[in-house]
Amino acid sequence: MKLITTLSLISLFFIFTACEVKPQKIEYGKDACHFCRMNIVDQQHATQIVTKKGKAFKFDATECMVNHLTEIDNSEIELFLVADYNNPGNLIDAKTASYIISKNIPSPMGAFLSAVSTKAKAEALQKSKTGTVYNWEELLLHLNKK
Repeated sequence: MKLITTLSLISLFFIFTACEVKPQKIEYGKDACHFCRMNIVDQQHATQIVTKKGKAFKFDATECMVNHLTEIDNSEIELFLVADYNNPGNLIDAKTASYIISKNIPSPMGAFLSAVSTKAKAEALQKSKTGTVYNWEELLLHLNKK
């Protein structure tokens, strides 16, 4: 009886942790972009979305993630994450991040698009690199009208 209880508890543990909604580690140089299939190597521009069921999709650039959003039901997405340009490898909430498009900051897919954690940091980049600052909603509108 004790064995059955132990096995039941172990099974429940795996059921609940298998669908945990959290980002997956990006294996730079090994993982491929879900949208364009290029290897993800740039820690300043990688992105990830995680569904409500815990499935993660990794991208090499924000524009690949945004392009993929036109192919899926966005209501199924729990996390939208982008790399913080000022803190490479650190993923931040895409909806609260600020973005800059600057010809002086190259990005993997050539959109010159980078994300930072705050509007003040985006404006500081804008002062030193020039470019246009966007929030999440503005960025989606800008990229989807092209």
